[in-house]
Amino acid sequence: MQLIQQLRQEQPLIHCITNFVVANFQANGLLAIGASPVMADAVEEAEDIAKIAACSVLNIGTLKQQTVDAMILSGKSARAAGKPVVLDPVGAGATPFRKASVLKVLDEVDVTLVRCNAGELAAIADIPWNAKGVDAGEGQADIEDVAKQTARKHNCLVAVSGEVDIVTDGHTTVSITGGHPMMTTITGTGCLLSSVVGAFLAVGIESPMEAAADALSFYKRAGEQTAQISKGPGDFAMNFLNILYSLDRETKTYFV
Repeated sequence: MQLIQQLRQEQPLIHCITNFVVANFQANGLLAIGASPVMADAVEEAEDIAKIAACSVLNIGTLKQQTVDAMILSGKSARAAGKPVVLDPVGAGATPFRKASVLKVLDEVDVTLVRCNAGELAAIADIPWNAKGVDAGEGQADIEDVAKQTARKHNCLVAVSGEVDIVTDGHTTVSITGGHPMMTTITGTGCLLSSVVGAFLAVGIESPMEAAADALSFYKRAGEQTAQISKGPGDFAMNFLNILYSLDRETKTYFV
C-alpha cells in the first residue's frame, strides 16, 4: 500500500502551530490529502494537543515569543509520546529574533525533520547567503553538503525544497525532481508542504527518510498536474487542493 493510501485510511491528526497568513490553506490542504488538522497555538494546551496528535508541525512564519514557548512545549510533548516533529523555519535569516528562535527550538526539541528552503538552511547553518525575507534568495554554498552537516549536527532529517528537492539524514541524500514554477506564485505552498511531510511521517514513521521523500515526490507531482489545468495563481490555489485530494486515489473522484 502506498503511504498516501495508508494516510487516507488512517486520517492522522496533525497538530499545526503555524502562521495566520497560511493557516486556512494549510488546514484545507491537510484535509485534501486525507489528514485531520488541528490548528492550536495556545501555550495552555500545546502539550495536551501534541500528546494526542500523530505529528506536530512547528511553523515560525508570524512569530512572537508566546509562539516559540508553545512550540517548545508541543515539541517536547510530542517526542515524549513518540510522535514526529517537523520544524519549518520560515524566513529564519530575516531577523535575529527568528534565527535565535529557530536555534532555540532545535536546541530544546528533538526535532524529527527540518523542512526549509536554501536561504533558511543557510541561516540555520550560519553561512553567507543573500536571502530575501522569507524567500530562498541565492548564494554559492553547496546546499546538499550544508544540509548533510545540519542533519548530523541536530541529529534530524533535513528536507530542502527548491527546483530540485533533497532530503538527507546526514549521510544519504535523496533528490526529487519535478514540480512547477507556478507553485511559487501563491503563498503557503511551502508551509503546506511541511504539513504534508508531517502527515506522511505520521504514517511512515518506521522509515522516516523514505516517508519524507515520498511526500516531496507526491507534492511535486501535484504541482505539475495542477499547472496543466490552471491559468494563473487564482485558480492554481483552488485546483491544487483538488489535485491533492484526487492524486493517486484508487477510486477516481470527479468534480462537478
